[in-house]
Amino acid sequence: MASKVKIRVNGLVHNVTASLDTPLLYVLHNELKLHGPRFGCGLAQCGACSVLLDGKEIRSCVTPVAAVGGKAIVTLEGLPAAWAKARGTTAATPAALHPLQQAFMEHHGLQCGFCTPGMLMLATGVLEREPDISDDDLVD
Repeated sequence: MASKVKIRVNGLVHNVTASLDTPLLYVLHNELKLHGPRFGCGLAQCGACSVLLDGKEIRSCVTPVAAVGGKAIVTLEGLPAAWAKARGTTAATPAALHPLQQAFMEHHGLQCGFCTPGMLMLATGVLEREPDISDDDLVD
């Protein structure tokens, strides 16, 4: 049965209608038209659907929309603004890309691009929790 659900995505509050067990990925993609998180395996294994939930990377394909109420969701599309806000930037327009997005582009880390959003979200979550992590630990 569909319910009205209020979720905060990329700094904006959205009222969506979905069954409480609907995967967050479907709400982000179908209701909010955000295409950064993508359907890959549907089993939380590949990471293509990754988003940040209160700063921690989660797999949105297995996270029910009911589990995210009152929490902040950041998708690939919201990384630049989240970065600007975390750094206290007051500019009306945040940087076009988050530094990790820029680095992936400059160092040819995009590959075909399908799973890149998941890699960016995972790396962002790790670096937010452990900003002084060693390169070897980050690669692991």
